[in-house]
Formats: sequence, structure tokens, C-alpha cells
Amino acid sequence: MDFAMVGPALVLALGCMGSAIGCTIGGMAAQAVMSRVEENHGKFITMTLMTASQSLYGFVLMLLMQQSIKAGTLSPLSGLGIGFSVGMALLIAAIFQGKCTASGIQASAKQPSIVGKCFAMVGVIESFSIFAFVFALLLIR
Repeated sequence: MDFAMVGPALVLALGCMGSAIGCTIGGMAAQAVMSRVEENHGKFITMTLMTASQSLYGFVLMLLMQQSIKAGTLSPLSGLGIGFSVGMALLIAAIFQGKCTASGIQASAKQPSIVGKCFAMVGVIESFSIFAFVFALLLIR
């Protein structure tokens, strides 16, 4: 086993775990609400899917980190530090994004006119994942 690839594997795994947990939290709320309301089902599902982006960030970072380690421009120890710290940021952001999604779904089921505002709040949490992603890009280049 090549221990140099632990960092890239960590960022992917933690991002995917966060997305799975966040989508589960939002998905459970969406299923409960869809059984009670007749409209906005697609918006509830879309809001839930926003949490899946952390796995995409983790995937892209894994590929870029792997290339950088193989090229010798990123040390395996730096890759481990970046992979763990950014992976944790993605994991935590996805979990809280899922919680925000769940409350947004419940709120917009009660008052459908606020669904756009609920998307905006989920997007605010998404920005922290984007910050972590961009900062990681700066560190591995």
C-alpha cells in the first residue's frame, strides 16, 4: 500500500461521508414533508441534493492531490494535513447543510413563498465548502 495517498483518500472519504449524512438529513425531512403537501416536491429534492456537492469537491481534490504527490510538488505529509483538514471542513459543512436543508424544507412546506430564501441559506453554508476547496487548491499548487 502506498501511504502517500492517504491524504487524497481522506479528503474524498470525508467529503463523501458528509454528503451522505447531509443528504440523509435533508432527504428524511423531504420525505416527511412530501407526504403532507402537494407542491414543491422537486424543490425539496433539489434542496436536499445541494449537500452532495461536498463529495464532488473531495473527488476533484483527491485527483489533484494525487497528481501533485506523484509529481513531487506536494509532500505526502502535506497531503495528509490538507486531506484531513479540508475533508473535515467538507464533512462538517455537509452535515450542517443537511440540517439547514431539513429546516428549510419544513419551513417552505408551511409557507411556500419562502422556498427561495431557504435555498439562499443552504447556499451560505455551501460557501464554506467552496472556501475550503479553493484554499486547498491554493495549497496544493
